Amino acid sequence: MATLSWQTWNSGPFSIERKPGKAPGTVILSFRGPFTLRDAYSSLPTMTLKQVLELEPAPGEDPPVKNILDLTACPYMDSSGLGIIVSHMVHCNKKGMKMIAAGMTPRVREVFKLTRVDAVVPIAASVEEAEAS
Repeated sequence: MATLSWQTWNSGPFSIERKPGKAPGTVILSFRGPFTLRDAYSSLPTMTLKQVLELEPAPGEDPPVKNILDLTACPYMDSSGLGIIVSHMVHCNKKGMKMIAAGMTPRVREVFKLTRVDAVVPIAASVEEAEAS
């Protein structure tokens, strides 16, 4: 008789930190934790996630011209997280803003590759490389 085993999802806290880049008009969004529908919306209220991704300039800040998504601390991403990134890229394009995904873990890079999102989203090996481009 075969034994079935179930793998449970070990979710973790998810957060996005917004910080300025080195060049004026550069905004870095640092993703921390698994970027899945379950983790993102259980850690952040829907409006908070949307507001962070709107990239409205803070008082006294230049309007953003470049957005870098720092995925260094994002160990996993599902199709929902990827969909949010693609929607964010469309939003950036409409505002004339360049968006670059940087510092992907091998697992996240594989999700980009399998879905062919790597063909439309610019990718840099690191945040430093993205800032230089």
